[in-house]
Amino acid sequence: MSSRFALVPLVLAALAAAFGLSYSALSAASVKSAAAAPETPTTLEVALPAAPTPAPTPVPKPNPGRRWRSAVVRRSVPLRERPNGRVVTRVGTSTEFGSARVMSIAAQRGPWLGVVSTEMPNGKLAWVHRNAGLRLRRGAYSLHADLSDRRLEVRKDGRVLSHISVAIGRPGSETPTGRFAVTDKLRGGNYGPYYGCCILALNAHQPKLPAGWQGGNRIAIHGTDSPGTIGAPASAGCLRAADSDLEVLMRSVPLGTPVFIKN
Repeated sequence: MSSRFALVPLVLAALAAAFGLSYSALSAASVKSAAAAPETPTTLEVALPAAPTPAPTPVPKPNPGRRWRSAVVRRSVPLRERPNGRVVTRVGTSTEFGSARVMSIAAQRGPWLGVVSTEMPNGKLAWVHRNAGLRLRRGAYSLHADLSDRRLEVRKDGRVLSHISVAIGRPGSETPTGRFAVTDKLRGGNYGPYYGCCILALNAHQPKLPAGWQGGNRIAIHGTDSPGTIGAPASAGCLRAADSDLEVLMRSVPLGTPVFIKN
């Protein structure tokens, strides 16, 4: 019995030595394997793809200039005091002088168009529905009168084409200011020699007519049989210019062209 139990410590010691050797060898192998393995790059070390080259910013096309809208009346239409408001009057396809009725468009609210009309006071628009018998179009010309310079500027697509010297309203019958439009192109000889060759009638009204005036209250740009008055405050409110300038305007400026008059 004593010899059997004496072997037990010897066996245990041998097993412990063998286990220690195996564990040491395994640990050494693990360290060696870890040392031989390549390092995994960190997130900061991972190469990022090159950023794409941004597309070039498109170069905006040059603006050829403002185009002015107008409405050609194709059948009787109601003019209202405001969008969808009370009807002031109705107008047909022709003006009182027999021209095609073309109204300059100065504003828009939804389907409602604010138009410059002879039937309204100076500075007040009439309102028409865009589907109420109108044909819309755009024009390139506009006229700009500066009363202090006594000059009329002709523009096409926003670019100045020419300057025309004009006579303006004399004291007490000053030329009205505001936005107006050409309503008719008439031959001056049909109305009197003082109108010169030609008349561009406007929708504007003269509220300060001279005493005893019998020529009506409409304002116009027209020629004259007194060229010496051009450049002076000499008219009853109209703008007078040389017949040669009016002939050019008659050929180039369409009905509905906007006219801006300022002091």
